[in-house]
Amino acid sequence: MEILNGKNMEQLLQDTEKKLLAGGGIDRETALALAKGEDKQGLYRLADTIRRHFMGSEFDLCSIINAKSGNCSENCRFCAQSARHHTGIESYTIIAEDEALAIAEDNDRHGVRRLSLVTSGRSLSAKTVAELDNLYAKMTAKTGLLFCASAGLLDEKSVSALRQAGVGRYHCNLEASRNYFPQVCTTHTWEEKVETLRLAREHGMSLCSGGIIGMDESLEDRIDLALQLRELGVKSIPVNILTPIEGTPLEVLTPLSLDEVLTAVALFRLINPDAIIRMAGGRQQLGPEQYRCFSSGANGAIVGNYLTTDGSGIEQDLARIRALGYTFAREPLHA
Repeated sequence: MEILNGKNMEQLLQDTEKKLLAGGGIDRETALALAKGEDKQGLYRLADTIRRHFMGSEFDLCSIINAKSGNCSENCRFCAQSARHHTGIESYTIIAEDEALAIAEDNDRHGVRRLSLVTSGRSLSAKTVAELDNLYAKMTAKTGLLFCASAGLLDEKSVSALRQAGVGRYHCNLEASRNYFPQVCTTHTWEEKVETLRLAREHGMSLCSGGIIGMDESLEDRIDLALQLRELGVKSIPVNILTPIEGTPLEVLTPLSLDEVLTAVALFRLINPDAIIRMAGGRQQLGPEQYRCFSSGANGAIVGNYLTTDGSGIEQDLARIRALGYTFAREPLHA
């Protein structure tokens, strides 16, 4: 079978492994050939080999709190929180302090490393910044967590305020490749997201950015997103699997198959060999098979619940991930 320049799949896998282990990178053509090859199990094994070589056996845990929910002005076609869609989700301007602290303390007890406050909306108001600052201060006093924020598009004032509140990482998903993004959202641009990531980095934050697979994008679009994240130097890459939510424009889409998900995860690893590839929202749709992602290139996860969908239980996640041979940066305090 002609794969790439006359190579068969076995040769391509071997040559890719040698190149990556030697510090090289793969290009779009090679990634596409790997994705279209028939030896999927070989592709997954290669991704796991590259993960172990560059990242070892340490697994990265993080969690999120839906700190401000609903009534978002933006028209992201996948999102239950857009005011333009009718999904029936709960809306509130800021989570109750005691509820946020309870979630944070539970995550801390389970050994989660980092927690992010996530707010709906295009950007932050001064009022929401002050409310987040209060929550971060209370969580700092009560836990040993590191903190992330996911609060839309940033400007100089808001990013400075978050940094002063102790936020060390900023999350802003690109969601899709630059080419496909206009099919996902038209009320802000892909370039505005990149500018937000640039601002966060300039203010000393590390970056977390990935996307959603299964939004009717092509295999090439998934590869392009992985390449664009590599170009931006992102080292924490969440991979979300679309959960079609009733009331959103994407509710009619069929969820991806397990092999489509595993292939995407493997490609993200091979294109970004020294990044945390983090399974995020939507993995619960795969049931027990979701844990195969962690032997196909992924080495991180968001645990607990997501923004408007339920996740797998933390105890189950920890047990299944540990059984795969991983260790955790912060073991549970009760262990």
